This record gives sequence, C-alpha cells and structure tokens, in this order.
Amino acid sequence: MNKGWLELESDPGLFTLLVEDFGVKGVQVEEIYDLQSKCQGPVYGFIFLFKWIEERRSRRKVSTLVDETSVIDDDIVNNMFFAHQLIPNSCATHALLSVLLNCSNVDLGPTLFLMKEFTNGFSPESKGYAIGNAPELAKAHNSHARPEPRHLPEKQNGISAVRTMEAFHFVSYVPIKGRLFELDGLKVYPIDHGPWAEDEEWTDKARRVIMERIGLATAGEPYHDIRFNLMAVVPDRRVKYESKLQILKMNRQTVLEALQQLIRVTQPELVHTQKTQESQASEESKSANKTPAALELGRVQLAPESSQAENADDSMGQGQPASTQNQPSKSKLANKPPVGSINGALANPSPIVQRLPAFLDNHNYAKSPMQKRRTLQQEWAVSRVPVQQHQQYSG
Repeated sequence: MNKGWLELESDPGLFTLLVEDFGVKGVQVEEIYDLQSKCQGPVYGFIFLFKWIEERRSRRKVSTLVDETSVIDDDIVNNMFFAHQLIPNSCATHALLSVLLNCSNVDLGPTLFLMKEFTNGFSPESKGYAIGNAPELAKAHNSHARPEPRHLPEKQNGISAVRTMEAFHFVSYVPIKGRLFELDGLKVYPIDHGPWAEDEEWTDKARRVIMERIGLATAGEPYHDIRFNLMAVVPDRRVKYESKLQILKMNRQTVLEALQQLIRVTQPELVHTQKTQESQASEESKSANKTPAALELGRVQLAPESSQAENADDSMGQGQPASTQNQPSKSKLANKPPVGSINGALANPSPIVQRLPAFLDNHNYAKSPMQKRRTLQQEWAVSRVPVQQHQQYSG
C-alpha cells in the first residue's frame, strides 16, 4: 500500500464496523463511561486509549523497560497472541486482534481463523510481521481511517506543528488462563497483572488497574489535560435481544394454548357457539363458490342446444331444391369476410409485404419520400371532391 496504515479514531461504532470487515460474527464494541460501576454482561476484553507522551513519562518514573510484571517466558508468550507493532499507525488493529484472537468462544471468520492457526507458536516479532503482511487487514483498517489533510502543516513560532500534535496509543486488557494481561504492541513483553479474586470478575480487576494507571499518569491531578478512552469488546447485543424476543414469542404461544384449554374446560358453551359460527361461515363460502360453477354449467348446456339447432336446419335444407340450398350458403359467405382480409378488405393472394389501410400506413418506412408525398396528395384530393347531391324532379 502506498500510504501505509492510517490513523483510526477511537469510536466504538468504527471499531464495530472494523470487526465486521474482519469477518468476525456476533461481536460489537461499546464505550465505557463509568469505571466505578460494574460491567453488565460478558466482556471479551478492554481497549484502552491514552496519550503516549504522558504514558512514557509516567512509566519512566516508576519502572524500567522490563520489570517484575513482564512475562519473559517464551512458552507463555508464544502460546498467547501477542504481536509487536512493526507497522506505524496500526495500534488500533493490534489492540483489536489481541482481544479477538485470545478468545476461544468467538466466531473469528475465515481470515482471522487462518491468522490464528498460522501464527500459533510464533514469536511476538513474527506475529507482528504476519499482521503487517496481511493485505486484508490493511484494507479493512484503512477503509475506516479519517481523511488526511492535503497540505503540510506550517511552522508556528519556529516550531513545527507536527511536533505539537498529540500522539495516542491503543492497548488491550484481556483475561488469559485466570490472569489479567496487558498487551501493548510497543512493549517487548506482555504485562501480567495477576489473578483476580474469587468473589469478583476479571473486569473488576481490570477497572482497578486502569484507574490506577490514569491516576499515575495524571499525578493525582483530577483536571489534568490528558484524555483517555475505554472501550469494551462484548457480544453483539442484537443476538441477545433476538434470542429474548424468541423466548417471549414461545412464552406467548404457551400462554395462549393454556388459556384455550382452560376455556374448553370451564366454558364449553362458548366453544360450541364458536364451532357453530365457523360451520356457518364455511357453508356460506361453499355456496359462494358453487354459484360461478352453476353458471358455467348452464353455459355448457346451452352450447349443445345451439349446435343441435344448426344441425336440424342443415338436415331440413337437404330435401329442398338446389337453388334454395345455395341461397342460405351464399348469404353466409357474404356475411363472413374472406380469410386473409383486414377490416373487410381483400388481401393480395401472395403479397410480399401486406399493404395496410391508408389510415394505418402513417409509419410505413418502406415507402420512398416521393411515394409517400403522392399518397398524401391523393388522399387530400379525394377529401376535397364535393359530394353531388341527387336532384329531385317533380312529376
């Protein structure tokens, strides 16, 4: 790709569309507004957005690159999906894949399923190269990117505006084998935050860790100029509501059947009245259907009578002279137009192109312009001939 990977905004709707473009089914992304309240329903993982400069400063004060929370064991690291971010601006896709590919009960679709199977047992660096060399992922990622400015940023007060732009970064929090892990593609190893208590969910521990991280980054200042965003990868709410709707429909059908059974037992006269009304309605519909059939039967009976009358006339005409026999036949022939005629006009015996009447021959494009003009002149002349009135002579 010419422009590489582009930046994505922290929008749950955008991330949901990105999940669908990856081919994953039954998953959506929603935003978390309150860290104090519990999460409703199952959560596959959290995606946390923060300002990278402040994160780097706060981390430099409390820990080095590798500390006691880092997981160094290759067997543990390679058996989970943790990839180094080797492509710039791809942290959104990295954070989303770190959640989806570490879940066992998610329909990943063909693309991510092959990615998970192919990179099983790979090192974080090799998994990062696999993501960077997947054109399907890059195409889906860039299709939701925000438009870039057409002009280069100008210098302000001798300092380039590029340096003053804020840099943000996405990381993931996922539960793996009873422990909470923080997966950051810009770090060498994943961070293990330990197990959660027996009387709490993994989301409770994750909320505490994120709150501590925000407090550490802001240095305890509640109105510090730092913006954060937290999104949760959860099951698709539409599937949940559709299943609830199906259950409600089944319960409604069960209640209706029970009510009908109760009416049959307690009020049999209502059932008898209903059956009587239904039988009357069926009889009326049958009688309405019989009426057209009777009319058709009457028409069929009239047809043979007319044919018998014609046969009788023919038999009576056989005993008459030839002159009287030919007279009715001639009259019949005179009344019937000959075969091949149009509107009573005789047609040529074997015409190449049948000639239409004058009033239908306006669009006969086979005529030459001169012939068409002569025809129009003739019709006009005929219409101009005065009609001679018959003179009456007195006797």
